[in-house]
Amino acid sequence: MEELLFLGVFACLAGIAVIFHTAVRQRNAPAVINAGVSFLLVFIPVLVDALANWFYGIRVGLTPELPLWIAVTGLFHSYGMLGPYDEISWWDHLTHTLSAALVAALLYAVVIVAVEYTLVPAGTSLIWATVVLVTLLSGVFWELIELLARDFGRKFDLPPVLDHYGRQDTILDLFFDVVGAVLVLVADLRLFVPMAEVSPQTTVAALVVVLGGLVVGSLVMSLIVVVKQADSKTQTDSGRSD
Repeated sequence: MEELLFLGVFACLAGIAVIFHTAVRQRNAPAVINAGVSFLLVFIPVLVDALANWFYGIRVGLTPELPLWIAVTGLFHSYGMLGPYDEISWWDHLTHTLSAALVAALLYAVVIVAVEYTLVPAGTSLIWATVVLVTLLSGVFWELIELLARDFGRKFDLPPVLDHYGRQDTILDLFFDVVGAVLVLVADLRLFVPMAEVSPQTTVAALVVVLGGLVVGSLVMSLIVVVKQADSKTQTDSGRSD
């Protein structure tokens, strides 16, 4: 079974490599960057496992399901940058559901282990609510990154690495983020619990760091967006008065 999963990882990596090559030939810089990043992200779990073994002498219990999920999500996202995001209305919903489900599956494992380790009296409803809310916060964080990437591209007359299609699209993206999280919870997908159980203390610390990063990062980016919109409105009003 593991051999088939690893074969799936390699197949997805080959697909991303083909997309990268196609994007280079088309001189599609955003697609090139997204495919390159998607390719590298597949190796992050392997790198974490290697570093944990090198510095602490422990293995994180890495199984091929995590690299495969990352690879599949990266493949769909990379291919979308070649046109499907603009040409197929549901493609963005599919990629958001896949990526949000991955985030939720990891969060579900982390929260379960954190609750058991800290002996916090949390029932199923609280665990579910935590996973959904943090997944949604992750979606907000990503949407803010897309918005700032669009503004950065416009300011320097560069093609944006990530596309932002407006408020309605953002609402739909967040909706499908929640859909991905709910699917994981309904299926009670505890695929990554063994990884989280390797070092419960590290798992709890990672949860705190991630939550803090999401909250602080979202607040900072929201402030930047508000300031930019205020400056834009001031410039527009000034132009009209002239």
